[in-house]
Amino acid sequence: MSRLAHSEAHMVHRIGWLRAAVMGANDGLVSTASLVVGVAAAGSGHAEVLIAGLAGLVAGAMSMAAGEFVSVSSQTDAEQADMARETRELLDMPEAELEELTRIYRERGLDETLARQVAVQLTEWDALGAHARDELGISETVTAHPIQAAVVSALTFGVGAAVPLLVALLAPTPQIGVFVAGTALVALAVLGGLGGSAGGAGILKGAVRVTFWGALAMAATAGVGMMFGVAA
Repeated sequence: MSRLAHSEAHMVHRIGWLRAAVMGANDGLVSTASLVVGVAAAGSGHAEVLIAGLAGLVAGAMSMAAGEFVSVSSQTDAEQADMARETRELLDMPEAELEELTRIYRERGLDETLARQVAVQLTEWDALGAHARDELGISETVTAHPIQAAVVSALTFGVGAAVPLLVALLAPTPQIGVFVAGTALVALAVLGGLGGSAGGAGILKGAVRVTFWGALAMAATAGVGMMFGVAA
């Protein structure tokens, strides 16, 4: 009897950098488009709008990188502290830790005998790994990587911010705000739809929620620009 090869492609091992990439691209698009729209609404010239947008791109990319690095580093510190504590407990009270692991497997549906057997075998094989995975929820596939998150966030922020900047460069001065806002909303809808589809929420739902907040941000900055505009 022939056996069919079973192949699975999972995305969970990409969750760390994928989250940073999605957030970076979305933030770059929204913040830079909003900045450009606000400066354009103030009646600034083409050069001033482009300079403001470019400054926003650089500052935003650096801010995203720093924020992600600090945030993910804090997560890494917490994970390492938990692992160190678990290591000490395994040395000081191995029986209590074995009982704890047995209880975890019993609560997941195994009977007492099987739960004990699984706990014993996993403890003999890799006690710290078993507790890290099943007690603390820490595994190699979802371990935080601060530098990776920082670099991905900065790069994707720059990519997202480049879209409204390119439109502002090519658009006629009087219509910069309109062209940038329209392009940004379309790009946000596409990003939101892809994100919603990937996350199982549905394309329409993902597109609507991202586009709504992007439109709100651009409307707010446009209002500020018109309120404090330099042109009559």
